[in-house]
Amino acid sequence: MNKYIPYVIGILLAGALVILFFTAESKKKWRFNENVTLKRQDKIPYGTWAAYENLQYIFPNAAIHTNKYEPGYWDSISINNSKQALIIVCPSFRADSYEMQKMIRFAENGNDVFISTRYISAAADKILQCNSSAYDLSYITIENLADSMKIKLEGPPFAQPLVYTYPGKTFNTFFASIDSNTTEVLGQDEYRHANFIHLRAGKGNFYVHTEPLAFTNYFILHKNNKEYYEKALSVINPDVTRVVWDEYYLDKKEQFEMPEYKDKKKGWFRTLLNLKNDNDQKSFGVAFWLLILLLLLYVLLGMRRKQRHIPVIAKPRNDSLDFVKTIGRLYYDRGDHKNLCKKMAAYFLEHVRNKYKLPTGTLDDSFISQLRFKTGAPESELRGIVSFIKYLEDEPIINSGSLTDFHKQLESFYKKA
Repeated sequence: MNKYIPYVIGILLAGALVILFFTAESKKKWRFNENVTLKRQDKIPYGTWAAYENLQYIFPNAAIHTNKYEPGYWDSISINNSKQALIIVCPSFRADSYEMQKMIRFAENGNDVFISTRYISAAADKILQCNSSAYDLSYITIENLADSMKIKLEGPPFAQPLVYTYPGKTFNTFFASIDSNTTEVLGQDEYRHANFIHLRAGKGNFYVHTEPLAFTNYFILHKNNKEYYEKALSVINPDVTRVVWDEYYLDKKEQFEMPEYKDKKKGWFRTLLNLKNDNDQKSFGVAFWLLILLLLLYVLLGMRRKQRHIPVIAKPRNDSLDFVKTIGRLYYDRGDHKNLCKKMAAYFLEHVRNKYKLPTGTLDDSFISQLRFKTGAPESELRGIVSFIKYLEDEPIINSGSLTDFHKQLESFYKKA
């Protein structure tokens, strides 16, 4: 009879857990979702679904695309074409100098770059000469942010100062100082700090905005704030043929992710453990750990001395090499030769930067001469590699023959260098 006691206890505890769960669910109140994602597919208050879905309304003659690749490797816009727009909305704009050079070159050819972010990297701050007030305060949580925001647009290009407010969160980021000779102020916060500026870049423009929460669903759908969103984006050339909603920097933040984002990403199991009853006690969690303790006690009491099986340890495999071969074979089998060539080219340039300490932003005769001097590789071979990398940017399709030739050129270089 005693051997059935643990099973009876387990069944009773399981029933208690089910009752507690459904009781907590029925009494659980609706809570405002304060998670700041700035993702276009999120319809939560601080997502950007409304902003993205209305792009076609603002730019009716343009094709709308999304991008997750680093600058210079875009698949829907070209760095050499004009009448294109790149829109970046992210908590932290962590562009390095190489990425900034690509975006500046893109703008100089007659395109617009629109950036809305709380934090601007030191490299971007230096190049754009827009001294922002935000530091990378990763310990700041959403609960620490102010509970209301008031911002305004001012002319030109706007006819008169337009003020917009909402009761949600704000980052309160602004430009501590700007160069009035090169920078035009388009917007301010309630303390008259510049938070929206315009800089010329060749034939194009850079627009930098420091309150990305103004592009969230909560702000846009509050009263007439949609007007702010439309007017802010109206500074972009209305004749653009392609508009890209960039998500590269939204994903790049993962390696530096702020605590508020990590804390919000709780799975269903942790959510169940944190359920509280009317007395603000975590009854479900207590019952669960009590069940675990009883099961552990049962196992310990019922254990018998047995010879432990000693597993055979297999010889370690080179999983990294297998992974690289698998990925390369996957791209080749899919016929995605251009993407594979771009990754080979990116690895080559990174190899040159790391091993020979040469900048790879400009692939000209001077770069070829310096690389030949440091590696001893033939100039004709280096010129062929550089020419093919430049050819990749403008050529839409790469055949298998070109892929094979490029692979042979790189293998020859690595052996000689």
